[in-house]
Amino acid sequence: MHSSTLKKKIAIFELCKCLINTVLPPRCAGTGEIVDVQGMVSPDFWSQLQFIENPFCKICGIPFSFEIANDAICATCMERKPAFGMSRSAVTYNEASRKVILAFKYGDRLHSVHTFTPWLIRTGINLIEQADFIVPVPLHRLRLRERQFNQSALLAQEIAARTAKPHIPDALLRTRYTVPQQGLSAKERDKNVRGAFAVKKSYLKTLKSKNILLIDDVFTSGATLNECSRILKSAGATGINVLTIARVTKEEF
Repeated sequence: MHSSTLKKKIAIFELCKCLINTVLPPRCAGTGEIVDVQGMVSPDFWSQLQFIENPFCKICGIPFSFEIANDAICATCMERKPAFGMSRSAVTYNEASRKVILAFKYGDRLHSVHTFTPWLIRTGINLIEQADFIVPVPLHRLRLRERQFNQSALLAQEIAARTAKPHIPDALLRTRYTVPQQGLSAKERDKNVRGAFAVKKSYLKTLKSKNILLIDDVFTSGATLNECSRILKSAGATGINVLTIARVTKEEF
């Protein structure tokens, strides 16, 4: 494509975006207030979010409520090391983040992907750089039929597009329908998802000896993410890391 043609296409795209923003101005995912750019949140909503900074567990990423060395490991990870190498989350799962994530997940607020993606890239840039492929946590086909989309797949697609990393939206399959994890104990969550995932056979050679970045919306107990990581490793993947929008803390769990 000639540079002049490309420039014209970019100019047309920017003009269309400007016109859309004029007719349908971008709004904050949390408050509905008009903001300058799609994906931006209002200053008031921003102040309600709790972005996770050091110190946190170097394995699962849960924030510590006290000062400790940056390479410290939490008691849960010391007791039972997860199947993944590292997990990072952008924010804690508090009232503010819960509101926008649930609206994205169940309320068809698909434009919120533009809000979450910069948070995820900022938080997980090191994990993204290490990854050979970005893979989303899958939904069972029955649940996918109910929702019409997989929120984790949308996040993975957007992260891949913005970072030029290859992603495989259907590398993992959910082979068994499971009851919602909400309300279950940690042990019940582990049992609920055990054996519920598989690697698609056509990707077995592709994933072998590769580093995978697993994408999901919320890290709660880690049962689903741990099981997906275990399955990927059993299929020959070298290393698995995890990136989520929010992290449930013990106080919130």
